Amino acid sequence: MKKNLLFKLFSLVFAGLLVLSCTAQKELLDISDQEQSVFNSKEEEPVEIKDEDTEYDIIIIEPGFYTWLNSIARPEGYYSQNFLESRNLIMVTTWNNRVLQPTRFNPNLYEMQINYDPNIDYGYEVNYKLYNYFIYFQRKYNQRLGPFLPRI
Repeated sequence: MKKNLLFKLFSLVFAGLLVLSCTAQKELLDISDQEQSVFNSKEEEPVEIKDEDTEYDIIIIEPGFYTWLNSIARPEGYYSQNFLESRNLIMVTTWNNRVLQPTRFNPNLYEMQINYDPNIDYGYEVNYKLYNYFIYFQRKYNQRLGPFLPRI
């Protein structure tokens, strides 16, 4: 009788822990006052992302991104190119899926697809700036483009 009761108690505790571990945990982003003031900035200075070898060229005209990239983002060299490429592939895929669903996702945020081929070496600078734009975008507009928090 005691073994049966102990087994039931253990099973109940285990089931409770299992349920708690499976629930989605929402973590709030820690956005500093400095970062929030950059997000609220109306200053528009374009950031050009280009690679001469692959003829890849993007110009981002997003208020505050230039300032954020040069003052808040991790400096160039902080991440490896392999890390940036793997994260960019995940975020580009999510981005492009959202562009194709304008009734579900804000078409003012997701305006056009990004042509990012994982078989092309775009170089460090392109991957660095694209990755940081995605981090900026997620933090500013409270979006999630992957399974990880957009941390700085």
